[in-house]
Amino acid sequence: MVRILHLLDIIVVGGYFWLLLVWYRVPWTFYYTRFLLITLFLCLISFHSFQLYRSWRGWKFYQEFLVIVKAWGTVIGVLLFYFFIFKISQAYSRAVFLFWSLTTPLLLFVLHVIARKILRYYRSQGKNVRHAVIVGAGDLGMRLAREVEAIPWAGIEVIGFFDDKIKENDVMQVMGKPVLGNISMVEEYLNDNDIDYVYIALPMRAEKKIFTILRRCRSLGARIYLVPDIYIFGLHHAEIQSLGNLMVLNFNPNTEWKRGFDLVFASLALFFTLPLTLLIALLIKLESRGPIFYRHRRIAAAGKEFDCLKFRTMCEGAEGKLEALLAGDAALREEWQRTFKLKNDPRVTRIGRFLRKTSLDELPQFLNVLKGEMSVVGARPIVARELSDFYKESAGRYCSMKPGVTGPWQVGSRSDAEDYNERVELDDWYILNYSLWTDLKIIAKTVRCMWRGKGAY
Repeated sequence: MVRILHLLDIIVVGGYFWLLLVWYRVPWTFYYTRFLLITLFLCLISFHSFQLYRSWRGWKFYQEFLVIVKAWGTVIGVLLFYFFIFKISQAYSRAVFLFWSLTTPLLLFVLHVIARKILRYYRSQGKNVRHAVIVGAGDLGMRLAREVEAIPWAGIEVIGFFDDKIKENDVMQVMGKPVLGNISMVEEYLNDNDIDYVYIALPMRAEKKIFTILRRCRSLGARIYLVPDIYIFGLHHAEIQSLGNLMVLNFNPNTEWKRGFDLVFASLALFFTLPLTLLIALLIKLESRGPIFYRHRRIAAAGKEFDCLKFRTMCEGAEGKLEALLAGDAALREEWQRTFKLKNDPRVTRIGRFLRKTSLDELPQFLNVLKGEMSVVGARPIVARELSDFYKESAGRYCSMKPGVTGPWQVGSRSDAEDYNERVELDDWYILNYSLWTDLKIIAKTVRCMWRGKGAY
């Protein structure tokens, strides 16, 4: 299949170029014959060098597309150098070359997707299956087994586990798969059985066992993979980077795209809501004395604090009245200690109640977004006490990103959440699963929640 796909790629590259010449009515010359021979030779070398025909079992489509782009970019780079050295670019149609250069990677990707779809179908039918064993039957090993089971199209069947936590003569199973023996028996098992993949799912502290497996088993016919237990650090967005000759694990989420999105969205939001903002400011001043905006210290990225802006929704001196209010009502005091909110807070003004119901009191937070203190979508803005008292093990994850004007907490149960742990879990979920598509869905749901006014007070 690999050789067939490689041959098809070269045929597609050459055939597509010829079709474009026919389409643009460019006459064929000796220059095009030489150009095509050079191109096909470069494709043969470049596609192989970039391992375009490796096993893509379990890989995502976009990862293969990036490899195609890199391999094709190398081919085009060499061809441009060829034009420059021999000064013969005028012998070729620039329109054809440009269009061919830009669209060929997409054509190759479509061909590879079709090939992978065919292979996935056969693998899901139990054909072209590869057999694997997992060294380590702990949480990481079971997580790996679940991942493999969730992608049957990858055609990988887990035969069993090896683990030192069991006695050699015990008959045990993990997730319906047998424990084949202790870790020292991996070498013997590979000698006696046809195994394609060995996944080492041991904690980092077991480095001696890992090195022993690598030293003794790499020549026994199976591909060996180490599954790093980065999940013990609780951050799915960790990535491996290089620092000189060292590899480092980066626990800072890649949020560069979020900053660009935040600037554009916040600018547009402030521009289109300017008349509404001026009207709200006027109504606040007409109803009660005091400032238009309310500033409250909240936690930003890396644990720093900032002044989170809102339209003032309470009467002047509301913070001073809170202590007396809670002291005189045990039920209110218990509600405040549980949720840090009061459902029927007597300090809220009439316009303030409307602003809270529609979440319009949070419009000024787009100014915080422009200043880089918040994101449009993120975790809830919280105070330092909440971080230390309730987030605990999740505090590090929370401080890895900026809080948001909206988030899963606002489009979910919002203020109706009785259990504070539910709020923490929602923030954890977002930090571990954020993406542009997730942000867009949350923004759309936020607009719907604002219209309904459900759960806000």
